[in-house]
Amino acid sequence: MAKKEFKAESKRMLEMMINSIYTQKEIFLRELISNASDAIDKIYYKALSDEELVFNKEDYYVKVTVDKASRTLTISDTGIGMTEEEMESNLGIIARSGSLAFKNENEAKDGHDIIGQFGVGFYSAFMVADDVVVISKALGSDKAFKWESLGADGYTIEPYEKETVGTEVILTIKENTEDEQYDDYLEEYRLKSIIKKYSDFIRFPIKMDVTGSQPKEGSETEFEEVIEEQIVNSMVPIWRKNKNELTTEDYDNFYAEKRYGYDKPLKHIHISADGAVEYNAILFIPESTPYDYYTKEYEKGLELYSNGVLIMSKSADLLPDYFSFVKGMVDSSDLSLNISREMLQHDRQLTLIAKNIKNKIKSQLQSLLKDERDKYELFYKAFGRQLKFGVYNDYGINKETLQDLLMFYSSTEKKLVTLDEYIARMPEEQKFIYYASGESVERIEKLPQTEIVADKGYEMLYLTDDIDEFAIKVIATYKEKEFKSVSSGDLGIEADESEKPTEAEESENKELFEAMKGILSGKVKNVKASKRLKTHPVCLSTEGELTIEMEKILKSMSTGQDVQADKVLEININHEVFHSLKAASETDKEKLSLYTHLLYNQALLIEGLQVSDPVQFTNDICKIMV
Repeated sequence: MAKKEFKAESKRMLEMMINSIYTQKEIFLRELISNASDAIDKIYYKALSDEELVFNKEDYYVKVTVDKASRTLTISDTGIGMTEEEMESNLGIIARSGSLAFKNENEAKDGHDIIGQFGVGFYSAFMVADDVVVISKALGSDKAFKWESLGADGYTIEPYEKETVGTEVILTIKENTEDEQYDDYLEEYRLKSIIKKYSDFIRFPIKMDVTGSQPKEGSETEFEEVIEEQIVNSMVPIWRKNKNELTTEDYDNFYAEKRYGYDKPLKHIHISADGAVEYNAILFIPESTPYDYYTKEYEKGLELYSNGVLIMSKSADLLPDYFSFVKGMVDSSDLSLNISREMLQHDRQLTLIAKNIKNKIKSQLQSLLKDERDKYELFYKAFGRQLKFGVYNDYGINKETLQDLLMFYSSTEKKLVTLDEYIARMPEEQKFIYYASGESVERIEKLPQTEIVADKGYEMLYLTDDIDEFAIKVIATYKEKEFKSVSSGDLGIEADESEKPTEAEESENKELFEAMKGILSGKVKNVKASKRLKTHPVCLSTEGELTIEMEKILKSMSTGQDVQADKVLEININHEVFHSLKAASETDKEKLSLYTHLLYNQALLIEGLQVSDPVQFTNDICKIMV
């Protein structure tokens, strides 16, 4: 019989499609099963308007059959089938979709959605097969036909014998190459895993002959191999079930089955949305961080389904970065897919879904914080850093969304508190939200700079994460209250009159502090009498936006930049050490230099900063001991 050429623009189109459109060869099985499901759906649509046609769902299925000896893989269905003309039209013209045409003709009818849209999915079979045969008998016809092709060279159509209505697609699988193990597509376990991954929620049964074992008759210890037909897909996805019928255990089992994590989710969000865009979603807030979460290797995203068929394993566009810890899936028939159905077009529907999902996650976290504080703190321990990074990132554009979800350790409550809780406890006269930064709560509590704030009875937020202060700087004010580091030059706290340096003392000590500033030239911006110290002799404070803690973090990033905060050395003039300092300034300039360097290095160590010359520092200590 004469071979016909494909009625496409060129043979190159088929070659490009096979080699370029799909990123993974396993996709072919998803496409062929989706086509088979569409064929069954078309009978369902016809039954809606044809009283003589009864649609009994139990009679309809897809069957996947392997014959290793002949290297064939067969996908058969009990769907509507094709006539010779439909074979010519649907399989002879690349990129023409019978499903799309059928969908357009039946747009107004109530029923199932048609999956196929582009008419190219069938040809993905040539990625794994040397020879593709289609045998089909159309509903209402007494004739069957066979379509066969070896690829871009063309195809043949001839009459064939087939008793039942439906279609069989028979692939002769390619031989293995150095780069590809085509034998995998003849292995039962591999085919089952592909079906579960992409087509688990096709609404009709997908059947396979599955190998198992059973005890031999009359024996309890000997087993024999048996082959039995099994349904290998779930069919009804959990997200299409009524929420009232589902339990927490059902959601937890789904979380485990989909391998979203090895933990149990803290909370789930089940969305069934109608309106501008229709979609279903199940989202999970995990309990613990994945091992690679805070690395470049971590890949965020939700599973994306179209009519129950997996399109993308991780659709990053559905989640903002600051909620990248969320796991789950979205299923919608309203999304605009590209020709391979592997990637999403950026369109209005996608944007609407992403926005709604963001709001739902925020609402769920707020509810968790309000009603299940223990669970929220468990979540925050795992993912609070990501929320704070979300505040800092993109120039603070998301701070309004995230700031009321943040928590910090409280100096008075001795636990994590929110910014709202801090504000609610502020005395009327308190001007600022005070915070102190350091490597740990224990170290912060020993900082000299906290003395005057604590003495006033003001609550402080302890920032122990390296992102904390950067996030606070971006927020700047919360409910009209400005954030203030305890190391800032001006704390807005008036010291008791008895503790304030008098004008005479300031004038008297001006020369001394100028001399010390000269000794520490290039290391500090200023030396001055402290209004914050009570029991400690010395501390460092800062001027400007860059704090000492921020300097340490930026230096640790190995960017090659010598980042320096504008440091001020503050001296407690009521401490006995100051009297020794003053006496040295009057009688022994060398000793003044020694004491100045010792006090400066002491202040550095208190802040957790490196002493620039440890040998000189130890020598200086030895000098005061002899």
